[in-house]
Formats: sequence, structure tokens, C-alpha cells
Amino acid sequence: MTDYMVTGLVKRRAALAGDMKRAQEALSQMARDLETLDAAIKLVAPDMEIEAIAPKFVKPPEDWSRRGEMSRQVLSILRTSPKPLTAREIASRMIVDRGLAATPKLLNLMTRRVSTCLRDRREQGLVRNPDTRVGLWMEWEVVR
Repeated sequence: MTDYMVTGLVKRRAALAGDMKRAQEALSQMARDLETLDAAIKLVAPDMEIEAIAPKFVKPPEDWSRRGEMSRQVLSILRTSPKPLTAREIASRMIVDRGLAATPKLLNLMTRRVSTCLRDRREQGLVRNPDTRVGLWMEWEVVR
């Protein structure tokens, strides 16, 4: 093997070992915190069975995006559109682009998020509402 390959593998192994050590330390801290909480619960409610408390698993929704990703995607959709779009139309395109299951609940959630994003971008002067309107829905376009 070549030296640069060995060097790269050694660096990767060191980084992975460091990540494992940090994870073990975090797990140890969580165990200590859990013991402290158990002791506090026993003080306040001595009759409570702590083992009966089921762990709660928090799974983030699949539609979460990284910082700034929503704005970039909304502006990209508006730039490529030949006509102004409503927040709901933008949200439905985002759902299709991401390959998410298009449920009414997700569409409503994404529409609210897109609307918030558009209002923020309007304050920054990046998008505007043209004079046209589709029923109750506001249309949006990029300021050119």
C-alpha cells in the first residue's frame, strides 16, 4: 500500500475512535443523569415504580431540513416557475422533489413552513406578491 493511503486510514481510524470515546462519555453522563432523576422521583413519590416508566423514543420527522435548505428550495422553485405560485403549490412541489409521502397532514405542515419562509423572504426583499390572486391564496414570485 502507499503511504498516503495508510495515512488516510490511520486518520479515519483515529477520528472514529474519538467519536466512539465521546459517545461513551455522553452515554455515561446520561446514565448518571438518569440515576439522579430516579433518586429525585423516589424522594417525591416513593411508591412509584421507576422501572414501569417506559422509555420515550423521539424520532424527528422525515421532512425536517437543514438550516437554509427550505429557503434555497423555495427560491429555486420560484425561479424556475414561469408564473407566480401559491405556497401550497410550492409545498406540493417540494414534497414531490424530496420523494416524501404526500399526505394531507404533511402538505398542510409544509404549506405553513413555506408560507413562513416566504413572509421572511418578502421582508428581505427577495420575493413579492404580484397583483394576481387565486381565490384566498396569495401568489408569490421572485423579485427580478
